[in-house]
Amino acid sequence: MKVFYLFAAVLLVFSCKTETPVKEISIKEDVYFLADDSQEGRETGSETEKQSANYLAERFKNMGLAPKGTDGYLQPFTFKPKTNPHGEATYNINKEDSTITGLNVVAYIDNKAENTVIIGAHYDHLGFGNEGSLYKGEGAKIHNGADDNASGVAVMMNLAKRLKGKNTNNNYLFISFSGEEMGLLGSNYFVKNPTIDTKKVNYMINMDMVGRLKDDKSLAVYGVGTSPKFSQTLFANNSDFKLIEKESGVGPSDHTSFYLADMPVLHFFTGQHEDYHKPSDDAEKLNYEGMDAISTYILDIITDLDNDGRLAFRKTKNESEETPDFKVTLGVVPDYLYDDKGMRIDGVSEERPAQRAGMIKGDVVIKVGEYEITDMMSYMKSLSKFEKGQKTIVIVERNGVPLALEVTW
Repeated sequence: MKVFYLFAAVLLVFSCKTETPVKEISIKEDVYFLADDSQEGRETGSETEKQSANYLAERFKNMGLAPKGTDGYLQPFTFKPKTNPHGEATYNINKEDSTITGLNVVAYIDNKAENTVIIGAHYDHLGFGNEGSLYKGEGAKIHNGADDNASGVAVMMNLAKRLKGKNTNNNYLFISFSGEEMGLLGSNYFVKNPTIDTKKVNYMINMDMVGRLKDDKSLAVYGVGTSPKFSQTLFANNSDFKLIEKESGVGPSDHTSFYLADMPVLHFFTGQHEDYHKPSDDAEKLNYEGMDAISTYILDIITDLDNDGRLAFRKTKNESEETPDFKVTLGVVPDYLYDDKGMRIDGVSEERPAQRAGMIKGDVVIKVGEYEITDMMSYMKSLSKFEKGQKTIVIVERNGVPLALEVTW
C-alpha cells in the first residue's frame, strides 16, 4: 500500500541529522503505519515485526526519549514456542537454540525521581493468521490488527509525547511488547529480565484494544482493585466515559505479568467486536477522537497520582479461576462492556448455533434452558450444563421484547 512508502519517507527524514524540527506524528498516523499491509500483521519473530520495532524505536528517539532496552531501544528475547497451549514458553539465552526471537521496544523519561511508572502496549499481532485467528474464509490473509493493538501502541506514543517535562515526580518507562498473542511472552520476559529496578516501579498502565470506543462511551478498566487509590482517582477524573470497572489484576493482556510481580496495574479496553482476530481489523474502522479522549483521560489519571508518592499494592480475587469449563458455545461475541441484566451479543459467527437459531447482534440473552442469565459469569456457567447435540430454548430480549429460540448445540 502507498501508506508504507509515505512513512518510509518519514523514517528517512527522522534518521537524517538536520536542524529542521521533527514532524509530530498523530495517533492516527501511527495506527496507519503499524496496521498497513506492508507490515504483514506484525507476527512475533517475523521480518515485518522487526520493521515495526525499528519504526517504534525511531519514534522514541525522535521524541527525545532515552533507550532502555538491552540493545539500544530493543530488548530481544528468544524462545521456543509452547507445544502445550497451557504451558509456559521456554526462553533461551543462546539464540542458536531458539526458534523465534521477539523484540520488546523500551524507552525512558528520566526525571531523576525515586519511582517509575510503566506504560505499555503490545505491538505484535497474528501475521497472516496463526492459531489465534477467527477468520473462517479460504486462504491466508493479512491480519492487520489495527485495534489489536496498533491502537494501544499509538495511544502510548501519544502519552510519551505529552509526558515529556510534565508530572516529574515519577520517571516513565514505555514498553512496546512483542509476543503478547503467543501468551504474554514479551511482558513476562521483561518482568523477569527488567532493565530498571522493578522495586522502584510505582504502577503499570496497559492499553490493549482501545480503538473502538462506542457511542455510549463505555470504557473498561481492569485492575482497579490492585491499589486503594485507583477507584477514587478514576472517578474523580472522569467526565466523559461510562466506566466498567474490573477489580482483578489478572486478564488476557500484558498487565497480568506486572500484577503477578506485585505491582499495581490498570488496563484500558474499549471492547471486542466482529473484526477481532480477523483480517477486517483495519485502520479506517477506528474511532480516533475516542482514542484522543482516552489518552487525555489516562494523562489526567497520571497527573492526579503524581503527588501521591508510592502507591500501595493490593492483591485481588482472580476472576478467571471461577470460570467454568464448558463443551458448547453459541458462537457469539459477547459485549464485554454491557453492564445491565443478561449477556448482550456484539457479533454472531456464521454457521454456529446462535445464527442457526436466529439470534442477531444486539440480542440480550436472559435465559438458557432453565438457567437465568444475569451476567457473563452466569452465561458461562449455563453453558457448562449442556452437551453437543442437545437442544434447548434460549430466551433473548430483542428491542425489549422476549423471544424464545430453539438452539441445537
